[in-house]
Amino acid sequence: MATKHIDTVLQHAGTAPFNPETGTAPVPLPPMRASTVRFENLAALEKAQRTKAAGGRATTYGRMGMDTHAALEQVFAQLEGGTHAYLAPSGLSAMTMVMLALCSAGDHALISDCVYGPMRELDDAVLKRMNIAVTYFAAGEDLDALVQPNTRLLYVESPGSLLFEMLDMGAMAAVAQRHGLVLATDNTWGSGYIYRPLTLGAQVSVIAGTKYVGGHSDLMLGAVVTNDEAIARKLNRTQYAMGYSISADDAWLALRGVRTMPIRMAQHARHALEVCEFFKQRPETVRLFHPAWPQDPGHALWQRDCTGSNGMLSVELRLSPAAARVFVDELELFGIGFSWGGYESLVQLVSPKDLSKHRYWGEGENALVRLHIGLESPQDIIADLTQALDKAAAVKG
Repeated sequence: MATKHIDTVLQHAGTAPFNPETGTAPVPLPPMRASTVRFENLAALEKAQRTKAAGGRATTYGRMGMDTHAALEQVFAQLEGGTHAYLAPSGLSAMTMVMLALCSAGDHALISDCVYGPMRELDDAVLKRMNIAVTYFAAGEDLDALVQPNTRLLYVESPGSLLFEMLDMGAMAAVAQRHGLVLATDNTWGSGYIYRPLTLGAQVSVIAGTKYVGGHSDLMLGAVVTNDEAIARKLNRTQYAMGYSISADDAWLALRGVRTMPIRMAQHARHALEVCEFFKQRPETVRLFHPAWPQDPGHALWQRDCTGSNGMLSVELRLSPAAARVFVDELELFGIGFSWGGYESLVQLVSPKDLSKHRYWGEGENALVRLHIGLESPQDIIADLTQALDKAAAVKG
């Protein structure tokens, strides 16, 4: 049979095998919880240990997970087009796994300034203390000139999760190849479904499964996927050494969520474009940040490299700080929160301090609001945005 579409793969990957005695199987793979793993005999134990030592997936203790976890690893690998997947308790812990697996004391990493914000906290709290140096760069800078003799890693996020800046992954891969660097990227925005950086030259892809894979705002999950055997061995050892573990229930929830990701993400994307059309007509709007929006500076890269979009957008509004607070507080359908990828709409008023780290933003005193457009009726969402903007417009000063 010809290669199947990813929509088909997601409905069948990681399903329960048939019981050889009864010939039956449940449709969903049940969550398999275990701390202790028993072996039929010493030969079975020794075989598992040899597999593990060679970098393969072998269950010797429950912390690494049983069948439910293995099924989810398979799904992440198929989403990204990778050969190995490693689970982590959150997106940030997956990023930590990458940094500690691929950098050692005395090494240097280049990181895009549009990277997920907590990466900077990881840098300040852990990497600096471990004598791992980081240089943050903006798109368009001469990366060849920034590479140092001890540079080992080029880490990016595209699109960024604040201003959704598209980076040229192919160009990044060319830089990494010229200098013998590993190219790793945070692909939470694409989640392997609408964007597959491993096919564009990246060697490592990080996903916060908390977001669109889970899809229901009820689990914490990260994953690291690679298509490189040497990198896989480093990730495998680091994941184990750091004591990472996720619950079988969270793995099961992610497996359930990923089945409907194709229809959910497409619906989010349609709603987001309708909201962009709405903001285009509003006098308060200065600029929209959404790569699927034709006027976005990254739209051409999005058209070239992506197969779809999602519900994330940011909008620069000509509002005073006081008026921006009123706008956010008066929204009724939008929860105020930092995450995204669930079924619900969310809003975040981005602080000037956070914006100052992104050269893509430039300068100015306008407000920036990040929105996750949920699965509610777009007409209701737009009505909610309208009434909140009208109230904000009445604020003096």
